[in-house]
Amino acid sequence: MRFATFNLESLDLPPRSNRSIEERIAMLAPELRRARADILCLQEVNGQTRPGEKGRTLAALDMLLDVTPYAGYHRAVSEMNVGSGIADVHNLVTLSRWPIVSHRSVRNNIVPPLRYSQVTAEPETESEETIRFDRPLLLAEIDVGEARSLMVVNCHLRAPLASSISGQKLAPFVWRSVGGWAEGFCLSSIKRNAQALELRLAIDDMLRADPQAQIVVAGDFNAEDHESPLRIVTGAEQDTGNGALAVHSMIVLDRAIEDGRRFSVIHQGRPQMLDHILVSRYLYGRFESIDVYNEALADEAVGYARVDRPAGSYHACLVAQFA
Repeated sequence: MRFATFNLESLDLPPRSNRSIEERIAMLAPELRRARADILCLQEVNGQTRPGEKGRTLAALDMLLDVTPYAGYHRAVSEMNVGSGIADVHNLVTLSRWPIVSHRSVRNNIVPPLRYSQVTAEPETESEETIRFDRPLLLAEIDVGEARSLMVVNCHLRAPLASSISGQKLAPFVWRSVGGWAEGFCLSSIKRNAQALELRLAIDDMLRADPQAQIVVAGDFNAEDHESPLRIVTGAEQDTGNGALAVHSMIVLDRAIEDGRRFSVIHQGRPQMLDHILVSRYLYGRFESIDVYNEALADEAVGYARVDRPAGSYHACLVAQFA
């Protein structure tokens, strides 16, 4: 089995996309073909509307997949809320060569929405706001032809960009005060860590149901493996202090990639591994190899500043192989 995850970075159609779909396909399709994945987790797939029709479609994704081996794959798509259908932006999509038995979206179903009072808001406010996660988790059960199904979690955690604070912005990326930016940055960290907790608790539910569950978690965590979100999801024994709980920890597979090649994003000259594949202990016994397709990766900070309407993705595709 070949398993891959890839952030397509706001795949869409004009006029919302500043590049034609043909230009984007020319950049993205070769990477998808190279992955040769049996199961593929995609992030940042935008939805499109058709005149006179209700709801949204994944027309841009369909056009991309039509020129790849994945056109006929089974598909699961995330929902922001139950029954809401395809979202405007940043949908999660899981594709599988094998049948998808069931799938569901998890967004504040386990960890309730956060209650937060802004400290630096201008004018001052004493009221609390309700904060929900930006995107759901997408859980899918896949029938791979064995007694145990494969449980796949597709995720995209909050980016480390400061959240908006009332009255503290002069422009989209220009802050009125250092304190305002600091609170916004802190709030984003809280969101990312809280959703990592929801992911960890979802894993715990699966392991309680079956201690030998075959679980794989993949996507854009917007964090490296030493940062809080990955530590929360991994649940390593050195953090819990309890050796009996080690069997429930998750294994970060990209640690098997040599240091010089272990990055999925380059930001301001710094290579970072922000995309990950994690597996349960039982599935780890079938792990063979992992690779990251970062040979053509450009610096996202430089690219967005200097490149006219980039057509590709500033994330690398990550591929793991299992026996």
